[in-house]
Amino acid sequence: MGPGRTGTLGKQAEQEALGFLLRRGLTLIEENFQTRGGEIDLILLHDDCLVFVEVRSRTSIRFSSPELTVDSRKQLKIIRTAAMFIAANRRFARHTVRFDVVAISAGRTDGIRWLQDAFRPADSVL
Repeated sequence: MGPGRTGTLGKQAEQEALGFLLRRGLTLIEENFQTRGGEIDLILLHDDCLVFVEVRSRTSIRFSSPELTVDSRKQLKIIRTAAMFIAANRRFARHTVRFDVVAISAGRTDGIRWLQDAFRPADSVL
């Protein structure tokens, strides 16, 4: 894999996931929200629910499915980054929050899998 290829594949996967979610009625709030502590790929509204989405893709599922790579350490980074997003965007403070994973696997018949409410903060309060 050459330099930059992983980033390009990741951006393509994020755009594919975004199209998938928009077709299902979600509304885009922000892409690639970044802080010093982490990044959230997609932030959307699903009715009155603020949804933070981690997009994972794999060209091969030989060793692991993409959704399995969102381990507890990654979840904690996403949760902390989500809290920073809400702190910076108080208009979303009263929204219910959900953490989803969109998994994209090349060569699978179910190429895109949307795992709604894939994980939750341990203390239920952001």
